[in-house]
Amino acid sequence: MSGPAPKKRPEVPDGKTRYLTTRQKEPTEKGYIGYDTIWESFQKEAEYQTPKRP
Repeated sequence: MSGPAPKKRPEVPDGKTRYLTTRQKEPTEKGYIGYDTIWESFQKEAEYQTPKRP
């Protein structure tokens, strides 16, 4: 038999939904793998216009 298999986690594809995207981070020296969460805006922003003076 060959030696032990290398302890490397498989690459996870980006998770995409309508307003959210998750990406896998690089593992730390302790082996922790985190995820970046990227939110897209739910609402549209209207440009503010000052009201007319009476």
